[in-house]
Amino acid sequence: NTMIYNLRGTTETNREQDWLKTNLAKFTRMLQGQRDLFTVGKILLSELSPLVDAQQGTIYQLDATDTKRPILRLLASYAPQAGMPNYISPGEGLVGQCALEKQRILLSEVPNGYTRINSSLGATEPANIVVLPVLFEGEVKAVIELASLHSFSVTHLSFLEQLTQSIGVVLNTIEATMRTENLLQQSQQLTVELQSQQKEL
Repeated sequence: NTMIYNLRGTTETNREQDWLKTNLAKFTRMLQGQRDLFTVGKILLSELSPLVDAQQGTIYQLDATDTKRPILRLLASYAPQAGMPNYISPGEGLVGQCALEKQRILLSEVPNGYTRINSSLGATEPANIVVLPVLFEGEVKAVIELASLHSFSVTHLSFLEQLTQSIGVVLNTIEATMRTENLLQQSQQLTVELQSQQKEL
């Protein structure tokens, strides 16, 4: 009986590890080579939400162009609720707090009236909400919030923790590419202006 019990436990652990590795590889392949932040946000939530049995989700990207007043802007949403904010300040609400503390927040007993998951047939309150920071080299790049009608499993939470690291790399790469492209455009504009000034001279 002990051997059967241990074997069952090992089999279950192996199955969970296979699921983790397979899906992490799938998301890495899916996000590789993406060049647009909004596209990444949409792909991410549309694939991620059903996978971890979430019925509602958002991803907010940290815009730190103004270093004195960084802001989280809504990048994408999954089954959004009316009145969802487009911008959140760090420290404001759970998403803002998650960005500030760089730590996962898990609500296992969601208070009445916190949020509602809607469909054409009705609406109900979620059982679990998880808010995750997306980090790159210790810096917040985005925050993901997911709501589910069921409790998130340990495997799902472990998967989300590992996935956010990959997302952090993808977002950082896209941001760096966008900065380079902007600098290149500015450089080209300056060259054109200098050439016209030389002609005038």
